[in-house]
Amino acid sequence: MLLVIMITFYPGPSKVYPQVADYAAEAVRLGIVSLNHRSAGFMEVIEETVRLLHEKLAIPADYHVAFVSSATECWEIVTQSLTAETSLHPFSGAFGKKWAEYAYRIKPPVNLSEADVLCLVQNETSNGTQVSMTSLAQFRREFSGLIAVDAVSSMAGITLDWSLADVWFASVQKCFGLPAGLAVLIYSPAALRRAEAIGENAHYNSLLFIHENFARFQTPYTPNGLGIYLLMRVLQQVPSIADVDVMTKKRAAEWYAFLADQSATTSGSGFNVLIDDPAVRSDTVIAVGGSEARIKAIKTAAQQAGILLGNGYGDWKNTTFRIANFPAITDGEIDQLRHFLQAFR
Repeated sequence: MLLVIMITFYPGPSKVYPQVADYAAEAVRLGIVSLNHRSAGFMEVIEETVRLLHEKLAIPADYHVAFVSSATECWEIVTQSLTAETSLHPFSGAFGKKWAEYAYRIKPPVNLSEADVLCLVQNETSNGTQVSMTSLAQFRREFSGLIAVDAVSSMAGITLDWSLADVWFASVQKCFGLPAGLAVLIYSPAALRRAEAIGENAHYNSLLFIHENFARFQTPYTPNGLGIYLLMRVLQQVPSIADVDVMTKKRAAEWYAFLADQSATTSGSGFNVLIDDPAVRSDTVIAVGGSEARIKAIKTAAQQAGILLGNGYGDWKNTTFRIANFPAITDGEIDQLRHFLQAFR
């Protein structure tokens, strides 16, 4: 039997904008999904989507944009096409660790002192931490090579200072409010020069091959055409990232204040924010800790109430639940979850 959830706070795939259903029907009705990916009509869709990304996310004009299948594919692209020797991977959670393990299978870390790419997860979905723009600026000052940033759980949700890194990427199933199956890859002129210097062009997703195609608003392989069209239509409807950033950070502050109040009023029997230091807490994924039994009980009760909470992940699988704070989630849905948490004992 198909389980229907009224409200989802799962941190990815997460809630899609309700208009996406109409946009998908529109894409079929207009024949968008039947267009050849090298046709003039589809090239216009790509061009407009790239333009809107620059406009709505305030991406610098000289930074390039491409579409690939997933953020995991971007890990591969960074390692294959942009890493001359090896990469450094400081991490605070499971996804940063996975990126390091994946990269080192392709290019083993023979001599980390010669690392020429620094790889960072800006928002660590597994435990609700993030790298602030202030910290990223310090990395920028101290590291002379390229910086690549996995921004899967934050791009389109908060303002990012694009100048602080050479490569940024994110899948669309989180803050973009879209179904999974598409990722946005953003890269600087310096990253393109590095790709040209390395000259790696042996794979279908080599950055040089990707860039060559996107310079003509084409793709190197048959893309997720529906996903690109849906991205274009959602970008047309959403406000600028400056406005979204204000909303996201206001909601995050309210969530952390609410959880602190709940913890104080339940005499230790409630829930605690997993991350103690407010300076490194995520604005878009709130991780809440508790005993294994209590976490299991609240997730079960929430599901019975038509609310899907995010499971814990990695080392925190059984002792946390996670709350997505993504733009597609409405104030009314947040209020409903808060009422549920207040009533749960």
